[in-house]
Amino acid sequence: MFESRKALLIIALAASASLTSCTLDGGSAKKAGAVSESQNTNREYLAVSNNAGSEPKIGKPIGSAPTELVSKDIIVGNGAQVTASSTLTVQYVLISWKTGEVIQSSWSGQPAVFPLSGVIAGWQQGMPGMKVGGRRLLVIPPDLAYGANGSGPIGPNETLAFVVDVIAVS
Repeated sequence: MFESRKALLIIALAASASLTSCTLDGGSAKKAGAVSESQNTNREYLAVSNNAGSEPKIGKPIGSAPTELVSKDIIVGNGAQVTASSTLTVQYVLISWKTGEVIQSSWSGQPAVFPLSGVIAGWQQGMPGMKVGGRRLLVIPPDLAYGANGSGPIGPNETLAFVVDVIAVS
């Protein structure tokens, strides 16, 4: 029994080591004069794995949903840069902030291809500057997503969390 608990602990520690916490300030050390944690400037939103090329593992959202767009690089790419007029080829996972459950994932099929100008405002504002090969967390409040109406499996006034890997930009 002790050996099985020890094995589970080792597996849990290995899994947590492959997750990167996402904070508003990029997880940097406190700087002199920085705003205190109690003001939520470097609060943790959720954990996202940083294994390039594989479907991300995403932890449950932490605390209340942010009211402003959060755009945080998990992996910084080194390829072509996303612009407002780009057409993107991406893999993504969408989760509900409220439930922490996956709503949609492109990883089960082919990557998604679309013009950035044709998607929700949270993507249009949160994706420019990202580079091919990167992974980015977008936490999108309802006013930059589907608002009071929702859409399909996305409920009214839903805060959304996307983890996006950019494969190509044209």
